[in-house]
Amino acid sequence: MKPVRVFSRNAPPAIGPYSQAILLGGLIFVSGQLGLDPESGQLASPQIEPQTRRALENLKAILEEAGSGLESVLKTTIFLTDMANFQVMNGIYAEYFRIHPPARTTVCVKELPKQAIIEVEAIAFTRNGHSLNSSLERSSALMPQIQSLKE
Repeated sequence: MKPVRVFSRNAPPAIGPYSQAILLGGLIFVSGQLGLDPESGQLASPQIEPQTRRALENLKAILEEAGSGLESVLKTTIFLTDMANFQVMNGIYAEYFRIHPPARTTVCVKELPKQAIIEVEAIAFTRNGHSLNSSLERSSALMPQIQSLKE
């Protein structure tokens, strides 16, 4: 079994030398998502509500590209630059994780890339609970978006 990079055009590309997500053994490890608009690469807004929604939409897009979804998230980590934003973030987060909220850690950090005020990372499982590596690698439609780590 080898790790597979996941790339969604519906989420902003990584802003450094890392992948949007890695799929291995039925698990999807999604890198931290900022509230960046996928088209412009700019923050959705300086406010917490639009940044939170955009970060969660980016997370959702990457999970869907990997054959999963928000309902399959096991754990999230939320990074906030100001805990005064916790209540607003928490309300929006609850809209996205209504039925089975995952385990979660929320931490306050000094700053985030691009002057973002929130970042969300996640670990999820594939919908079938098993590795999609072989089926993803065989899919000609997904091949431009998914690259083997051995490349």
